[in-house]
Amino acid sequence: MDGKRVHENLSMILKSPTYKMAELDTDFLQSDELRAVRMELEYLKPELAFRRLNIRSTVIVFGGTQIVEQHVAEERLEKAKMLLDAAPTDPQRMRDVARAERILAKSHYYEEARLFSHICSTNCHIDGHCDYVVVTGGGPGVMEAANRGAFESEAPSVGLNITLPDEQHPNPYITPDLCFLFHYFAMRKMHFLVRAKALVVFPGGFGTLDELFDALTLRQTGCMQDIPIILYGSEYWNNVVNFQYLADEGVIRDSHLDLISFADSPSQAWDIIAKFHNHPTPCEKAE
Repeated sequence: MDGKRVHENLSMILKSPTYKMAELDTDFLQSDELRAVRMELEYLKPELAFRRLNIRSTVIVFGGTQIVEQHVAEERLEKAKMLLDAAPTDPQRMRDVARAERILAKSHYYEEARLFSHICSTNCHIDGHCDYVVVTGGGPGVMEAANRGAFESEAPSVGLNITLPDEQHPNPYITPDLCFLFHYFAMRKMHFLVRAKALVVFPGGFGTLDELFDALTLRQTGCMQDIPIILYGSEYWNNVVNFQYLADEGVIRDSHLDLISFADSPSQAWDIIAKFHNHPTPCEKAE
């Protein structure tokens, strides 16, 4: 028998992808046929981490990535004005200034999200378990502010990042052992909602609206646990969505409006949550 041929064949066997253990074969794991397995892994990895760290419940904080600290918004506005000064009649540069002014006007929401998260985080540890743990999408803007509030309170917080065409990077305030990267939006949404005790939605765009209406639909149809859904910034939300109009047009029930609460301060948002779950406020604890 040709020893050289046998040796070459053995070498090919050892290099063949079929010889890899299935758990180490990334091409196999990423195949279309293994989608169900990948989804199960995306469910189990965070679930087991939450169990290990005794995280029983969460408070979801959503909001826009463009809502930044005041000094950052001021810097962006100044840059936009400088570009406009160089071409005063350019319509796009005029539009950029107007948009930067509106972002600056909303920069207070960053600080308020941070303060709200601080309140949640000070109510987090109960009998060795973690309740009301802040969970965000893990990105910048309002999400960063919420994770920051927990970080500054030395409390845990969760970040559920997602792979996007423009890669999303985690903000630096998430608890390292509670930062997860998802491929499937559906699995990420499930982990947002499955242990939630409240949803607080700060001003934001399409992504924020998507998460809001997903939760509203599940609450409306009784397909998830009862939680308060709080729209933070009543002026903003009343301009963005006319919920009353939906009821007046008969496409939702009047009672569905009761699924939504409005808040305009961090303490007001927390009071809605505490009242909904019969949780004592800090003042009641002191008494």
